[in-house]
Amino acid sequence: MKTVHGTGIQPVPGKTFSLFGTAESTEGYYRAVSDLAGACLLLQPDIDALITEVRRLGKRARLARKLSAPGATSLPRSIVQNARVHLAPYTVAVKEHLAELSLFKRFDGVISFTEEQYHLAMLEIELMNRAFGGRFRTKRRKLAFLPHCLRDLKADCRAATHDIDYACKGCSVVCNVNAVSTLLRQHNIEPYIWMQANLKALFRKLKEEEGGLGVMGIACIPELVHGMRMCVKLDIPVVGIPLNANRCARWMGAFRPTSVELVELRRIVEGSSRGSFSETH
Repeated sequence: MKTVHGTGIQPVPGKTFSLFGTAESTEGYYRAVSDLAGACLLLQPDIDALITEVRRLGKRARLARKLSAPGATSLPRSIVQNARVHLAPYTVAVKEHLAELSLFKRFDGVISFTEEQYHLAMLEIELMNRAFGGRFRTKRRKLAFLPHCLRDLKADCRAATHDIDYACKGCSVVCNVNAVSTLLRQHNIEPYIWMQANLKALFRKLKEEEGGLGVMGIACIPELVHGMRMCVKLDIPVVGIPLNANRCARWMGAFRPTSVELVELRRIVEGSSRGSFSETH
């Protein structure tokens, strides 16, 4: 037994988002997105219908931007404006990033996420975790896919292909991939570093196995929400947790250390309620 205060990780800025905001931990973000989901569920108690509406708005950047301005009250406008109120502290770098984009990159659906799309994606991830977490935990086989940017960048990574994709070999005690993989294995979830697997084909094949398939994703927010939507289309229960900040070469030109919140990850895999980030495990 030991007391865990967050993960002991240092706050880091991202290219567009950071779940730290201006705080020393990500606790404020997770409370904010939980409060936002609760407020939206008061407006639309049907969680499936709410996810559909949030997803619709998230795919229409111009509409979401229009709804962020004052106007007649409606469910879509309330969702967009409540999301901004709760989540704006975590997306302060988005506007500067978008202003720097070349014309070519503006057509990249991941790189060109607007601030409203970030807020809606954060909300959608939270809602999907609530909607599908129970089913995910009951599946006989559960797979998790981690980004390679989460590894210890100072170590000589020894991860190697194993069954589905690359698997962590535990070569660095300070590696976030190692920490996440260890936690997931303790909960009978198979962790893989996503490098080469054709996920759509893999999921279609494995979901027909006895006992079914559950999937967990860890990624930056735009990529995570896209991956979770794919699982929903395939009728696979999915949960996800975003990286604390987007700092890989795709965003910053070179790989920079990033992290993920282990306390929140444990809460998702165990199905426990969200409490204080100072917890005894």
